[in-house]
Amino acid sequence: MKLVKTLLEAFSSVEYPVVGHGKRNVQVLKDTFDHLDGEIDSDIYGTGTVIENFQTKIAAYLGKPSAVFFPSGTMAQQIALRLWCEEKGSRKVAYHPLCHLEIHEQDGLKELHHIEPVLLADKDRLITLDDVKSMNDDIACLLLELPQREIGGQLPAFEELEAIAGYCRTKGIRLHLDGARLYEILPYYGKTAAEVCSLFDSVYVSFYKGIGGIAGAILAGGEEFAKQSKIWKRRHGGDLISLYPYILNADQAFDERLPKMEQYYRSAVELAGLYNGIEGISTRPLVPVSNMFHVHAALPKETFEKILIAVYEETGIGLTGNVRDAAEGACYYEVSLGDRYPGIPKDRLQQAFELLHEKVKQTAK
Repeated sequence: MKLVKTLLEAFSSVEYPVVGHGKRNVQVLKDTFDHLDGEIDSDIYGTGTVIENFQTKIAAYLGKPSAVFFPSGTMAQQIALRLWCEEKGSRKVAYHPLCHLEIHEQDGLKELHHIEPVLLADKDRLITLDDVKSMNDDIACLLLELPQREIGGQLPAFEELEAIAGYCRTKGIRLHLDGARLYEILPYYGKTAAEVCSLFDSVYVSFYKGIGGIAGAILAGGEEFAKQSKIWKRRHGGDLISLYPYILNADQAFDERLPKMEQYYRSAVELAGLYNGIEGISTRPLVPVSNMFHVHAALPKETFEKILIAVYEETGIGLTGNVRDAAEGACYYEVSLGDRYPGIPKDRLQQAFELLHEKVKQTAK
């Protein structure tokens, strides 16, 4: 008989999970279709009112002439970089060492498109203008991820972004935005999506992260760029006979959650303050710049997981379901806040952090 709960099992059974919007289950899709007319025609191989209207809507939001809906961001971004490489006649692109394309896609960019990545900056910091100026001029495209997820969702100053964009324009280097979490950074920058995207030649946005949709992505840019991306989408097998479940759900989630991004961001700042009040625990960044941040603990992963499980069982508050090893004797996890956080009783949350503080202190003795 299994007697010891895993962290994920303990997290899944709490009364008040802190992170995310809610469970990713079939009810999400059922809720989308409950209010829709069943006679709405589906899209067919990338055409039709459902997909075309949504593409037009998001293109306008991003301030770009055209946009194409993709089933995945992985597909969209590889295609974007391929197109810029073909335009320049160079097979080199530059991005951060912890870019999604480098660490999560099984070398798809290299194996499928024979593109050579140039890694900029150290893995534990952001790309700077000086890093960009150090690139060789035969780079076809620079990819910037805003925020840089793997280092806690850090962001450069907007003035730094403007300087990088200006430099790339003078050098004929295309600038692509990995904007999987673009919506979430707008409150911090105090900018519209179109203002941020005006610095970039092409933009990818996701509909399942902060927006909380089932799946799907948009790749936006100029008319010719979009036209060529549709050809590569077909070549990649991305033109499913219909994508309407993803599109209709994304459209609903976009309208529902976009106005809440400021709330999610402010919640993250508040929660990070609670973490940083515990000796031996810190957040990265210290003050979040979006709805996400990383929590670092100066304890081994197994030890910290036991502490968290005890806190969950005693308070009913769940902080995370997944802790990762960091440096020797330390661990960390990612926090991303959404619809769940405002519903947590403040006194229960405070109780959980007081207990966490007590147990970490006892363990450190």
